[in-house]
This record gives sequence, C-alpha cells and structure tokens, in this order.
Amino acid sequence: MNRLHLKKTFVLLLIPGLIFLLFFFLVPLLFVLVESFKGADGGITLIRYKEVLTNPQFRLVFARTLKIALIVTPIAVLVGYPSAYLMTKLPAAKKSILMSLVILPLMTSPVARTYAWIVILGKYGIVNQTLTSIGILKEPVRLMYTEGAIIVGLLQLFLPIMILTLVSAMENVQDEVEEAALSLGSGKAGCFFRVIVPLSFDGLIMGVTLVFTGSITAYVTPAILGGAKVLTLSTLMRQEALVLMNWEAATVIAVIMILTTLILYNGLRLFKPRTLV
Repeated sequence: MNRLHLKKTFVLLLIPGLIFLLFFFLVPLLFVLVESFKGADGGITLIRYKEVLTNPQFRLVFARTLKIALIVTPIAVLVGYPSAYLMTKLPAAKKSILMSLVILPLMTSPVARTYAWIVILGKYGIVNQTLTSIGILKEPVRLMYTEGAIIVGLLQLFLPIMILTLVSAMENVQDEVEEAALSLGSGKAGCFFRVIVPLSFDGLIMGVTLVFTGSITAYVTPAILGGAKVLTLSTLMRQEALVLMNWEAATVIAVIMILTTLILYNGLRLFKPRTLV
C-alpha cells in the first residue's frame, strides 16, 4: 500500500514537468517539423528539403559544422577523461577546489567568455604580440574569423560539461573493482581502458552528446569568432530567418540539426564496450 502511494506521488510530481516540456518544447518542435514539410499550397511536400540540400552553400556550411563538432568532441574526450579520472582519485578538499575551477567558466556569460578570445586571438591580441615579439612571426596573422578560432572557443565552452559528466559517471565506479582488476594482472592502462572506460561509458555518451550537440547548435561563439566569413548551421539559420526572411529554409535547417544529433546519440547507444569484470 505504501509502495502504491509512493508511485502515485511520484507520478503527480512528474506531471508539472511533463506539461512544461509538452507545451514549451515538444509542441514548438512539432510545429517546426510540420512547417518544414508544408508547401506553398498548404500540402505536404519535400521541395524545401530538396532546395536546401542541393544548395552548395548549405552543403559547405553543413560539412564545416560537422567538421568543427567532430574536432571539438574528441579533443574534449581526450582532455576530459584523464582529468575526470584524476579528480575522482584526489582527496575531498583538493577535489572540491578543482571542481570549483571547472564549474567557474559555466557561471560566466558565454558572450563575455567569447569576447575575451578577441583580446587573445585578435590581430593585435596576446598571441600575435607574443609571437611577433619573440621573432616567430614577422607580422600579425589572422586568427580571428577562422574555423580554428571557433574550435578553441567551443572547446573552452563545452570542456567543463564533458569533465562534469565523466566525473559523475566515474564516481559510481567502486574502487574495489579497479583493485580487483589490478590484482588479477591487469596493468594500469589496461585497467583504465577495459574497466574504467566501459563502466563510465554512459557518462561518456552523455558528455559526447552534449558537446557534439552544443557544437552544432551553438550560436554566440561561432557568430563572434567566426563572423560572417565562417558560417555554421546556427548562424546560417539565423541569416536565413532574420536577414533573408526565408523562414522555410530556416525550418528545414533546424530539422536537419535535430536529426543529426539524434542519429549521433542513437549510434553511440549501439556501441557498448565490454568490461573486464
């Protein structure tokens, strides 16, 4: 009886959140999806998708956006995994300090963080001044408004998210499991890749999904660091909707962005490495 009462209470507590998601997320998303298939006569058509997908500019921007996301995400994994692993092994006091340093960038406005990169990567910024002063460069080079600038900005933006998700997943891995693997003859590297990584794989999936999705859908960082010269899907969608007033193309781009992230997430769920234990 008590268990039944708890279930009813749990369902009642879920209702407000589900209603909020329904009206402020699912309904607008469904509206965008329907609009992308609506023709000029109000019927269902694929002509908008054909126009967008055959547009050379869209294909160039889509390829660039995927390339940026596919560069940012692996770097975030390679840097985030060892960082998260070492943080879980530290004493509580040191771990709390490092966690505060990781969380601190997330408490800063993305606009402010992105504008800070102008001071660093600008023509007369810190990087160019340093390289010219020590003789590596004869004159400043263009670092802003490039794909590299966007990659650096997105990496700073999403690396903390990757580390936090991995730390949360690794905290659920018991130390006894790692000690058992080591005692059975597994080296530290083998233990990490065959025990720690598989047991924290759900956290990796979540981190990769958040970073990859964020890299594809981010607007502020590509808009400031890429400018009008280096468009991504988000800045192209904004250009189509608010500059060219081509809302039809903008809805198609939005749907393509959503489908890309869903395909990635479901593809990752199909892969599950085996553990040693």
